[in-house]
Amino acid sequence: MNDLTCIIIGGGHAGLGALKAIKKETRGMANGRRIRFLLIDKQPGHVRKVMLFRQAADGEEIMIPWSHYCSEGVEFLQGTVTCVDDEAKRVQYTDSQGNDARIHYDLLVVGVGSIVRRPDPDKGGIALTDPQAAADIRERWRANLRKAAVETNPDKRKRLMTIAVAGAGISGIETSAELMLAMRKEAAALSLNSSDASVYLLNAQERLFPEGPEKVRRKLERLLSECGVTVLHNSKAMREQAGVLTLSNGDHLPVGLCVWTIGLIPNPALHSMGLPLSSGSQVLVDECYRVQGMSGVYSIGDCTRIVDPGTGKADQMTCKEAGPQALRLGKIVTADLEGRSAPVHKSFVDTFGFGLGQNRGLIWVRKWGLDIIITGKLAWKVKKVGWDFASWLR
Repeated sequence: MNDLTCIIIGGGHAGLGALKAIKKETRGMANGRRIRFLLIDKQPGHVRKVMLFRQAADGEEIMIPWSHYCSEGVEFLQGTVTCVDDEAKRVQYTDSQGNDARIHYDLLVVGVGSIVRRPDPDKGGIALTDPQAAADIRERWRANLRKAAVETNPDKRKRLMTIAVAGAGISGIETSAELMLAMRKEAAALSLNSSDASVYLLNAQERLFPEGPEKVRRKLERLLSECGVTVLHNSKAMREQAGVLTLSNGDHLPVGLCVWTIGLIPNPALHSMGLPLSSGSQVLVDECYRVQGMSGVYSIGDCTRIVDPGTGKADQMTCKEAGPQALRLGKIVTADLEGRSAPVHKSFVDTFGFGLGQNRGLIWVRKWGLDIIITGKLAWKVKKVGWDFASWLR
């Protein structure tokens, strides 16, 4: 009897989670047939996207070889899927050499995630979008500090030691804190006054972290201040040119570097795949992550519009949703293969975490109507566990 082929498109947090969960729940078998798992991704390894800021600040390696995940019965194929043919049960892809090919599937999981939103090229600065951008950011601010070490003009020296982080979501908050700490350490090593290093976090809204209560916002802003980060509210970055960043209120901020962290959008590759998409360009699925109108096709993660049928609330595009979705998907796929009733989606508990540098962090959980707030070293450890779980290292 022929094997079943389960293809997972995308090796990010959702795709890896789906692979591990389905393999575990089915034990690699379905109705007496062995399941062959095939993971397709355009990258040569799994990129820990939620930790891009660590590479920008400290140069930490955030790519993990696929061999770490490809156990018995799991294969990896480097390529980009361009089309899903539901009738023929085939995916079309372009491999790493640019050749087009097709492959049959019995089960298909779409987990291509999201990409970081990029500003228009004429806005200047560097968007924290991928490992290369993170490496470029690190090289730029370190080069600026080396220039500052020999600069005699105090205004020019101050500008070289200043970074603006445009965008105050979770990524912007974590990036600003890590850059501030890394710059101070590097400045001291270059015999510069580390207190002259400055990081401005530009928040286009009136307050930080609108998803949480006011007391969490105040504590978060206080922790950022303790790190040395200055938060500017109602301040949207417009354009950086020749070392001057123009803000929406007309102010001008001298900077050595502008780093853009302006949010996520569903992976644009979805538009060519022939999948049903929402007005927000996410894959449309039912309460069991089954893609609407397609047999044997599932989708989870940032690329998917997933709604809790009990509350009508849609999941957000943060890594904490992908893990529980993947674990539930393993049970759903197994139930579907066995002809049983499958579990339905349920939103994850309200929780947000912020890593603010080594042994610094903030975790907020709302449970039983209570706000639970954890800070300091414990919050950092919890956040680190979350990062490792997102990349299925635990």
